[in-house]
Amino acid sequence: MHIREASELDLKDVLLIERLAFGHDKEANLVRDLLDDPSAKPILSLLSFENDRAVGHILFTTARLLDTKDTASIVILAPLAILPDAQRQGIGGKLIEQGLKLLSKSGVDLVFVLGHPEYYPRYGFKPAGQLGFEAPYPIPSEHANAWMLQALRPGVIGSVSGKVICSDALNKPEHWRE
Repeated sequence: MHIREASELDLKDVLLIERLAFGHDKEANLVRDLLDDPSAKPILSLLSFENDRAVGHILFTTARLLDTKDTASIVILAPLAILPDAQRQGIGGKLIEQGLKLLSKSGVDLVFVLGHPEYYPRYGFKPAGQLGFEAPYPIPSEHANAWMLQALRPGVIGSVSGKVICSDALNKPEHWRE
């Protein structure tokens, strides 16, 4: 398996992975919108391959904190998708790890995700609400632990907090239901 940054030439593979992984077009449409959204940039889009077959995709887009003078660099991970026949083989974890490594090297401070609270903590994510970070839309209390973050720079948690503002394409309530 190898991972590389996705290019415009990979769009067909990316959208196919999103459709097949989730079983509908919602995430594929979101990815297409995010890739075209200037407010989502810079973007990190990674594809995972087994042999020459694209089997996984992860997307990170720029975000910011509302009304803050702090200059933390933050991104949102959304979505992560693996083809159904390639799931449970560690591909998602490898995409997360590679993405976090590249983001850390590029100076990103915080990575947020709304996802399964049993899965993402394996890769260092912690509940964001408990650490002073509000999601772009309210998360019901029974799903509060699904809103998570990971600090890529020591000391950033505690020095910044607030409401996360995402890109325009992601800033819709239907994307914030876990």
